[in-house]
Amino acid sequence: MVIAIVGASGAVGQELLAVLAQRQFPLSELRLFGSERSAGKKYLFCGKEYEVQLLQDNDAFKGVDIAFVSAGAGVSRTYADTITRYGAIMIDNSSAFRMDDDVPLVVPEVNAADALVRPRNIIANPNCTTIQMVVALQAIERLSHIRRVHVSTYQAASGAGAQAMKELQNQYRQLLNGEEPTVEKFAYQLAYNVIPHIDVFTDNGYTKEEMKMHNETRKIMHSDVKVSATCVRVPSLRAHSESVWVETERPISVAEAREAFAKAEGCVLMDEPEKKIYPMPLFLSGKDEVFIGRVRKDLTDENGLSFWCVSDQIRKGAALNAVQIAEYLNGQMAK
Repeated sequence: MVIAIVGASGAVGQELLAVLAQRQFPLSELRLFGSERSAGKKYLFCGKEYEVQLLQDNDAFKGVDIAFVSAGAGVSRTYADTITRYGAIMIDNSSAFRMDDDVPLVVPEVNAADALVRPRNIIANPNCTTIQMVVALQAIERLSHIRRVHVSTYQAASGAGAQAMKELQNQYRQLLNGEEPTVEKFAYQLAYNVIPHIDVFTDNGYTKEEMKMHNETRKIMHSDVKVSATCVRVPSLRAHSESVWVETERPISVAEAREAFAKAEGCVLMDEPEKKIYPMPLFLSGKDEVFIGRVRKDLTDENGLSFWCVSDQIRKGAALNAVQIAEYLNGQMAK
């Protein structure tokens, strides 16, 4: 396959290169694209050097089979026609098309087949927090339909990009040196702090990030589930955490839930609290799966269940999920 990456110099673009190499994705040609700031940069992939081309409205995507796009919603909207003009499948990591009726929103462990119906040749990669949650929710949904979800997220600096990660590290250095911390990527200083504000606020008091979790979950799972989210930025560097409460149509025991999580595709059960074994971002950055622990019955609702999950949002929450979509498509084409 001929593969293109738009936004090759960004955190997700770099992770895409790593994931494609690690999973030995079958590609015959690789094309990298970026902004004027990135054009001309060179990256090593599988022993060969590749130069980033300037993204323009031209014929550079002719012959491309799959284009991974991670350069922001504005770029995705502007160049979607350019990218798909000659038949390339655009797997888009931005929010540009996620809720469009004619664009599938795909998490392969949940709704891989949706990727086969793509009228505009665009497939949307969901929001990172949604991806890790629905992978876990799907295990419970197979036991009993989920009616409601309450989720609080604990989102690492990396969710705001590579520069945000550098800002957090720099803030700690500045504070330890008695300097005023630089605040550019976040609403406030993130070091030694948590910020209950990710993305812009909407008229209902929720942020766009929180509304994404509600809307995207329903679309991916083809469900009437109601999701209420509170999204919080925390001073960890990489990998998001979520505290999830679900209400199902019938009571689910802890034993049932644990067995379901242990068997579910893309999930790893890490739940031995008596041994202090539970998922933490410090130890799970760079991992592919969604790690689940602290599984317990809700004390106020017999149909309620609570659990904690952690996943590397640059990998499963972005690059890996996109590559898994491409792997699925490649497998379908080979049949």
